[in-house]
Amino acid sequence: MMVKSPAGRRLGTFCWGWPGPRIAADKLFYQEGEANMEKPAVSPSTGKASRWTARRLASLAMLIALSTVGANLKIPSITGTPAFDSFPGFLGALILGPADGALIAALGHLLTAFTAGFPLTLPIHLVIAAGMAAVVALFALFYRFSSWLGLAAGIALNGLLLPALFIPLPGFGKAFFLAMVVPLLIASALNIVLAATAFTSLRRVFPASYAAGRGKGEGK
Repeated sequence: MMVKSPAGRRLGTFCWGWPGPRIAADKLFYQEGEANMEKPAVSPSTGKASRWTARRLASLAMLIALSTVGANLKIPSITGTPAFDSFPGFLGALILGPADGALIAALGHLLTAFTAGFPLTLPIHLVIAAGMAAVVALFALFYRFSSWLGLAAGIALNGLLLPALFIPLPGFGKAFFLAMVVPLLIASALNIVLAATAFTSLRRVFPASYAAGRGKGEGK
């Protein structure tokens, strides 16, 4: 029996009990399927290629789901919100780009706040989610120039700048900052270092990722 790929290419004659052609066919099917996942969909109205490839959507869904898991891994604090929810956001920013990472990080914080009962009220947590999104986007931009610069900037922005913004607000002040700065610095360092470590291991899987495309014009 002749084995053909979806494109109609001949792979060889299949003989029962001899797995060679079957392995070749499976390999070709996988390669063609992977290539199709990378092909951007073309909008019928504009005729332009969409950035929403199957792989990108799958990566977003996986990282958002991972944020849900991380939201339940808390780091002790007075609010109960520092957790491992931002790790997928930082990782997503390196793989998919600043915008996608920002989306994942914002949703991750809201998930964590939800599991803690929104201790600072929903409006405040929406502001924090927006701040997290900005921090993750800046982290990816800095990391693209230097990994060490990205790590330092991410930890400083998330662990120091964000809680410092609450000092002038009524009901927060310096007491809130001093109570939260240590847990946030620890959480920031753990999440960011974990994301950078995971990204280093996954660079071969995502060769055209945002951070891996540094200097090559890839991953934008």
